Amino acid sequence: MARIYLASSWRNPHQPWMVDLLRQNGHQVYDFRNPPNSTGFGWKDIALAPPFTAAEYRHALLTHPRAAQGFNADFSAMRWADTGVLLLPCGRSAHLELGWMAGAGKRTIILTQDGEEPELMALLADQICISPDEVIEALRQ
Repeated sequence: MARIYLASSWRNPHQPWMVDLLRQNGHQVYDFRNPPNSTGFGWKDIALAPPFTAAEYRHALLTHPRAAQGFNADFSAMRWADTGVLLLPCGRSAHLELGWMAGAGKRTIILTQDGEEPELMALLADQICISPDEVIEALRQ
């Protein structure tokens, strides 16, 4: 059984389904949409809505307690996990998360699908899977 940090996007409709699938296969999974002892972080939580300046973004990120709480919840889960799974499509934060996990020596898996933009640095991941079944099989190994 793996402790999995599932890195993805709020906009990815497959994220809740993938959390459930991994759990049904006996894994512990951190769900950033529903973290323990908290609620999932969204930019609306700190009243940062486009258009905003770079200075406004930086100020909100560095000073808003909700940004700190959201970051700490996710980063604690990244440290807790022994495996990172990147579920595409996703944004920059999820890629930073998986990159940190790769650098920390944790097992990393990317789940891609037809139509995704190719990414050379995906070679940092231990495995690149093209179906949820491949992810489940990779986690068994």
